[in-house]
Amino acid sequence: MKIHIKNGRLVDPVHQIDAPRDLYIVAGKVVAIGAAPEGFVANRVIDASGLVVAPGLVDVSARLREPGYEHKATLESEMCAALAGGVTSLVCPPDTDPPLDEPGLVEMLKHRAKTLNQSHVYPLGALTVGLKGEELTEMAELTEAGCIGFAQCEQPIIDTQVLLRALQYAHTFGYLVWLRPQDAHLGQGGVAHDGPVATRLGLPGIPVAAETVALYTILELVRATGARVHLCRLSSAAGLQLVRAAKLEGLPVTCDVGVHHLHLTDIDIGYFDPLCRLNPPLRSLRDRDAIRAAVADGTVDVVCSDHTPVDDDEKHLPFGEAEPGATGLELLLSLMLKWAAETGASLSDALARVTSRPAQLLGLSAGHLGVGATADVCLFDPAARWRIEPSALKSQGHNTPFTGYELEGRVMFTLVSGHLAYEAQRRAQ
Repeated sequence: MKIHIKNGRLVDPVHQIDAPRDLYIVAGKVVAIGAAPEGFVANRVIDASGLVVAPGLVDVSARLREPGYEHKATLESEMCAALAGGVTSLVCPPDTDPPLDEPGLVEMLKHRAKTLNQSHVYPLGALTVGLKGEELTEMAELTEAGCIGFAQCEQPIIDTQVLLRALQYAHTFGYLVWLRPQDAHLGQGGVAHDGPVATRLGLPGIPVAAETVALYTILELVRATGARVHLCRLSSAAGLQLVRAAKLEGLPVTCDVGVHHLHLTDIDIGYFDPLCRLNPPLRSLRDRDAIRAAVADGTVDVVCSDHTPVDDDEKHLPFGEAEPGATGLELLLSLMLKWAAETGASLSDALARVTSRPAQLLGLSAGHLGVGATADVCLFDPAARWRIEPSALKSQGHNTPFTGYELEGRVMFTLVSGHLAYEAQRRAQ
């Protein structure tokens, strides 16, 4: 298949391109930029007038809910949501049922994703058997099955001896360990940020110390082992300051934040809105501003959707009983554009945090559109405004705290390996 994308504004952070350029694709690869290669005759021409032509988004946390939670979402529904959001590569955490702690489960998921011929799926393996924090998984076998790293998701390892052994083993073989810093005891039973809002609403709080105490432990073990650790979903100014200091020290750590935390605070809980029940919780305005600044200055390496589809019956409950999580695959691009507009960041900077930087973190040859690159492409209209209506989302989980918001940036086409996988409306000839 030969595709010619013409009249678009090509934005590629890796190659520092932000200019009108045509893109030429043959057999799933970018073969030329600007001028057509000799003898090129397109099977399909896409007129990208008024559109931005960007690398496909790379999302480092998207729960696909298979196996085990098909009542919340299916692989088919969430892959459709990814394509509608311009996400061409995604990482799925191992907190399925059963958890991804055996090679057979990983191979089954990879096979299911491959047969759909949609976005690229990269599973994380469970760091411990059953995510119970007691016994290490067979990391080598899981890596051979297709895992790109190992995580505990929302299940902290209480026994630091186990965590130490895990990091020692991971360092020996060069594996990347993904940890969300949360103390197992300080935040126990909490449902909201421990501050004036939670006090006024009578909600049990999760203090910032639940994040920072866990961070101190993780960073000390990184010093002792030299293991590479990716810190997931940081939520506080104090936590980000610890990571900033660790990076200056030269520790091999990276970190991400969820895109919802770039915009919302605990004030948005309002009158017990369960759609704002997230994990980690929405924190104070000061924390939100610190997250925005840390994304801008590079302390935060990656912004992710933290896509967590939840069944309506489990979400539409009193705040403290509702399952935490929010859908995000279809909102990631628009919310990054909103961050850029409100902070003065460039479009290239905004895209880098959801394309080239996560690709670099994962060690993937993705997130750019250089000649020879896999043709994972997102074409979007940066000026198109759309209202977030849950019923219109392709994800089976309609749970989002941004319901009713009007955002800019609508994905019009998504190409995966040169295959036109999503088209919002007919603009081609």
